[in-house]
Amino acid sequence: MTIVADVSELTRRIREVPGPTPVLGREHERALTDRQRDVLDQLGRLFDGGFADLTMADMASSLNCSLRTLYELAPSREQLVLTVIDRNLWRVGRSAMGAIDDDRGPLETIRTYLEAANVAVAGTTTPFARDMAAVPAAQQLSDDHSDYLVTVTRCLLDMAVERGEIPDVDTAAVARVMASLGRDFALAQVFATLRSSPKEAADALLGIIMRGLTTSDDDDPMVGSDRNGATG
Repeated sequence: MTIVADVSELTRRIREVPGPTPVLGREHERALTDRQRDVLDQLGRLFDGGFADLTMADMASSLNCSLRTLYELAPSREQLVLTVIDRNLWRVGRSAMGAIDDDRGPLETIRTYLEAANVAVAGTTTPFARDMAAVPAAQQLSDDHSDYLVTVTRCLLDMAVERGEIPDVDTAAVARVMASLGRDFALAQVFATLRSSPKEAADALLGIIMRGLTTSDDDDPMVGSDRNGATG
């Protein structure tokens, strides 16, 4: 009975976290034709080569579709760009939620959730990272999704503290670091310096942080010392 109660609480808390407002509303998304969905998917792949300088005519030419087809999807070039990026982020977000197993505790759920969410930056290319930084609206969109990951992660960290899985840490600070790794490593100026992909780097550092959270007090040199270095 206790396990059922914990699972219910974990699921309830996650569901109570409000997600970012989608660029393409749910009703509009459901009303898309198969052809329109295919066009949006193709645009996502096209954007891997950069999108900041693409005109609507460029997109139509590359996809061998009409300008009318694109304008039926969005009223402007910027809105179309944001729709494509946001749609992909939502797809990854739903997949990340689907990867959560109610049989796991809050701490293990964090790892599963964030590793699945980091798929969003798995295929990041240099041109895409550069243009995300160059287009403020696109960067704000990425930030909004990242903030949602932070809030969900903090929710799970709070549960992990309550259940004694980890010490009473500043969950807001830890969540900000853990959940922002993928986005931060996909920044143009950071991406170019990595030896691995943004996802690989984010997953690796997430593992290090997770191990640090579960380190016993006996292994922590700061435990038993005050800020001036005096021992208790």
